[in-house]
Amino acid sequence: MFDVTFIGGGPGGYTGAIKAAQLGLKVALIDKDKNLGGTCLNVGCIPSKALLDSSEHFSFMNKDASKHGIEGQFKLNLQNMMKRKNSIVSELTSGVKYLMKKNKIKVFHGTGQIKTSNTVNVVTENSSDVIETENIVIATGSVPFELPFLKFDYKKVIHSTQALSLESVPEHLLVIGGGAIGLELGSVWGRLGAKVTVIEAMDKICGSMDREVSLELQKILSSQGIDILLDSKVKSGEVNNAGVSLNLGNKSISGDICRVAVGRKAYTQELGLKNVNISLSDRGTIEVNNKFQTNVRNIYAIGDVIDGAMLAHKAEEEGVAVSELIASGTGFVNYLTLPSVIYTHPEVAGVGYTEEQLKEKNISYKKGKFLFKANGRAKAMGDTDGFVKVLSDEKSDKILGCHIVGLGLLIFYRKL
Repeated sequence: MFDVTFIGGGPGGYTGAIKAAQLGLKVALIDKDKNLGGTCLNVGCIPSKALLDSSEHFSFMNKDASKHGIEGQFKLNLQNMMKRKNSIVSELTSGVKYLMKKNKIKVFHGTGQIKTSNTVNVVTENSSDVIETENIVIATGSVPFELPFLKFDYKKVIHSTQALSLESVPEHLLVIGGGAIGLELGSVWGRLGAKVTVIEAMDKICGSMDREVSLELQKILSSQGIDILLDSKVKSGEVNNAGVSLNLGNKSISGDICRVAVGRKAYTQELGLKNVNISLSDRGTIEVNNKFQTNVRNIYAIGDVIDGAMLAHKAEEEGVAVSELIASGTGFVNYLTLPSVIYTHPEVAGVGYTEEQLKEKNISYKKGKFLFKANGRAKAMGDTDGFVKVLSDEKSDKILGCHIVGLGLLIFYRKL
């Protein structure tokens, strides 16, 4: 009998499992993939950051190095770039495996199916194990949304997994969706030589991030050659021999590859939720209370399968909190201190309230803003785009939000 079983080996699941083990609980972790780490580590955050870094080096050497007195011609070896990316992923997944062993966490590879509130089946192609457990934590993450009129064929109509492993640089990459994933992977292939068009249904890119930040990044990306179409909804699409053609209503646009990045949805398939009558919201997420409990008191859910931002570090914080709640009854997450980052060039980061949110809540605030073009370090680096924007309470000066567009945001403070 385990004290707690985590279903899902992504950032929320493996972080929560480690914390639970450190708190003295007997822990099991179930993951359907052979490598732990979930989408983030295997086909998301980590490989995308590896390619962003490599592509930025390539772009710098071919476009800006001469300004620094560095001259020469450089060519792209995409195969070696992909090898480096895969090596980084392999090292980190091995590290997670080591942490499971170090913390004496029993790992099962297979599909976790809840049978009762205290039993979980681990189903593989050849067998089925039964786990008895006091508590269950669902941390199965999310999967990409698929457009009903433009199904993934994983060759010309792709999502993030395929966009991280293309064998050649597209001539014209169409990106449906101007959020973090679309902008980051669009930037990668744009730096490597593709023509990139981003199609966004809203009147701004960057999703729910601060509008002033969004407008600044749009201006910079446009100057880098990325074509951004706002207020543009894809009505239909067609795959043909030449590639993909999209109908935007008032016009059509064609490219050889179309990357669909319109969001993700909670992954709740094959979990056996109906066996224990766990409630889902209208959006398909698992409903939980402020202690991450479902309507079945000893079954919890965290990360992308519940409402809120679909961020790896949000899932990690929730994994730690739910383990503390199970072990001691205390644990919480302050969501206002969770930052959001888009790793374009320059990067964008924000934490706390946006200016739009403060206006909606009728909170009186002050705004401070400093442009990087007046910063000596930015000038020395040759990258003066962007600014820092701080929002504070009008009376108390308490910081309510901070938003940055700028080069080299490797560390962003998570405390207000």
